[in-house]
Amino acid sequence: MTRQTGRVHLAQLRLRDFRNYPRLDASFVPGFHVLLGDNAQGKTNVLEAVYLLATLRSFRGVGGAQLVRHGAAGYFVGATVVGQGNHEIKAYWSVKERNLTVDGRPVRRLNEYYGTLRAVVFCTEDLQLVKGVSRGRRRFLDLLLAQTQPGYLARLLRYTRALRSRNALLRQPRPDDQILEGFTHELIELGNQLMEARRDLVPRVSVLARAAYGRIAPDTDELTLDYTPSVRGDFAVELAKARTRERTLRTTVIGPHRDDLVLRLNERSAAQFGSEGQKRTLAVALKMAQAEYFSAVHGVMPVLLIDDVMGELDARRRAGLIPLLDLAHRSGGQVFMTCTEENWPQELGTGLHRWRVEKGTLRQQG
Repeated sequence: MTRQTGRVHLAQLRLRDFRNYPRLDASFVPGFHVLLGDNAQGKTNVLEAVYLLATLRSFRGVGGAQLVRHGAAGYFVGATVVGQGNHEIKAYWSVKERNLTVDGRPVRRLNEYYGTLRAVVFCTEDLQLVKGVSRGRRRFLDLLLAQTQPGYLARLLRYTRALRSRNALLRQPRPDDQILEGFTHELIELGNQLMEARRDLVPRVSVLARAAYGRIAPDTDELTLDYTPSVRGDFAVELAKARTRERTLRTTVIGPHRDDLVLRLNERSAAQFGSEGQKRTLAVALKMAQAEYFSAVHGVMPVLLIDDVMGELDARRRAGLIPLLDLAHRSGGQVFMTCTEENWPQELGTGLHRWRVEKGTLRQQG
């Protein structure tokens, strides 16, 4: 992936039958956009659509069917992205049909698409990075690597396919040993590459996360991030030793698909011993580190999507987010934030673009 210069922003967003939006056509300039409105009016749905364009996933962890407006056959999300050139993204999803194009050309592979638009979301679901199972933390690392290291996503997808095929064989009463050995060899080769990339990434992100945590909650806790692969030695040797367990459990018991990122505060597990405030602060710090890492690698700030997070933080912790927002502003980046009138963060100042969201409509305020 080439290092970009200048800025990238979402210039237009088009929705058809997406969530509670029958139709939306909105144009945005770089800068800070605040989406104001009561709950359940569609503020978060706008952020979800932008994140979907960046990652082809919902940050709410739902499938395509749940994004379709009630009674519609499918949804359409389109965008104009302005950077070193203009790009037109069009995505359509229905039970029977799925299409994704960039500048009128069909996207055949995910690694061809990633980087067209980059976004980092701050949302209540981020708490699961701290409190939830290891899968969410692996996904956090994989998303960082997929969007910053050429070839990583392709290797991850190949590993996943080999793992599924190997597990399917292990579920058979009498697996073919020769075929199993072929998938095992592929798993080892790709798995070692994935683990090496994760092992190299975590110290770099850890520095940024510790600094971000210190800005949000100064002079309180010491944060450490430790990559803990399930493979502690030679992958091939450990797989061979695990063969009996695999035959019993009928699944691959070790590998990058079982790695974790252990989060500690003052040398104790944040998930087990951290307070709710500490966990929330840590989740925000991880996302700040993600945004800053993207910026450092690509030379361009990602679009920041902040979903009601400021309202959940006290004034001192909100102040810790301001430097990241200032960086986005100075670099000509773009920020979308949702809030209600009650939790409107006054410290953000007045140089903002205000939008009113009501019953699936979006209109700019003067």
